[in-house]
Amino acid sequence: MPYTVLKELKKFLNPKINRNIAIHFKDMGATKSGEFSVKDNTIAKIAKALSHPARVAILKILIKRQACICGDIVDELPLSQSTISQHLKELKGAGLIKGEIEGVTICYCIDEKQWKAAQVLLNDIFSSYKKVGNECC
Repeated sequence: MPYTVLKELKKFLNPKINRNIAIHFKDMGATKSGEFSVKDNTIAKIAKALSHPARVAILKILIKRQACICGDIVDELPLSQSTISQHLKELKGAGLIKGEIEGVTICYCIDEKQWKAAQVLLNDIFSSYKKVGNECC
């Protein structure tokens, strides 16, 4: 793995950020995410961000345009501005996108460094499966 990707992956796996995630989930009582590794919590956060079709559609728009987009997302999806803002907040919280304030608007684009780190994490989990035999269940 190239050094730069490893370096960015370490930033992405910042224990302070994920410790807060674990506390948040622990307070909810729904999971014991604090009992899992930082890496597992990060993968779960990315997976959660990808778990809604509107967020997948937003990512596809940002990937297609490869530029910062402000209000254009609202024009492309059948959702209200406030709903899209919530989805953008979730994607930004997972580190998949970043936003810049330009006047009274915020323009969003893919966060390339975090995107690559997320790709490494997801590729690791998918590539770790090796079929041994013909039987399952």
